[in-house]
Amino acid sequence: MYIKLKVITDSKIEKLEKVSEDSWHIWVKVPAENNVANTRVLEIIRKEYPNQSIRIVSGHHSPSKIVSIG
Repeated sequence: MYIKLKVITDSKIEKLEKVSEDSWHIWVKVPAENNVANTRVLEIIRKEYPNQSIRIVSGHHSPSKIVSIG
């Protein structure tokens, strides 16, 4: 399964919001530097989908990402 993510960095809160069946918005407290935000995004997604293989397929350097789950 693939989902589209819109990542908002440097937020005051961390939140995951489902926009549609395959689209999510995610807010993280960390900055978008040195892959820190991508790592945090994957940690938050793993809490929603435990015991699943999760990786970023597209958008490593962009706020819009495609993530593979499963």
